[in-house]
Amino acid sequence: MGTPTARLAELGLTLPPVAAPLAAYVPATVVGDQVWTSGQLPLVEGGLPLTGLVGRDVSVEQAAELARLCALNGLAAAASVAGGLDRIGRVLKAVVYVASAPGFTGQPAVGNGASQLLGDVFGEAGAHVRSAVGAAALPLDAPVEVELVLQLAG
Repeated sequence: MGTPTARLAELGLTLPPVAAPLAAYVPATVVGDQVWTSGQLPLVEGGLPLTGLVGRDVSVEQAAELARLCALNGLAAAASVAGGLDRIGRVLKAVVYVASAPGFTGQPAVGNGASQLLGDVFGEAGAHVRSAVGAAALPLDAPVEVELVLQLAG
């Protein structure tokens, strides 16, 4: 199936530059054999492609694509501290925060955008546990934010 880097290229994607933190934290850190990322927004070239609440301002389909971008940004942050994407052996957990309009309950469908990208890049090693959580608001009025926990390759 090839390396994660090769699979990412097959998807027509490259890791973006790691986003600068918005406050006093680091984008990712290594703890033992794990890499933990801070919450990653769907930033593209330093800006958000969409803002607002999912279910009001942003569709589920758009939000799922934004979750995919968040996961890609998370992989960039993780790779920056792991010594490259191919040093990551497995995805353990994803937490997807969805800025949700009142009554919106489609958070799992939004989270699938992130989960599907992780599966596409890591194959079976991309299978992970996940939480998809509704939030009243997220930083910068982002519709979605994703955190990752990854395991380094043996």
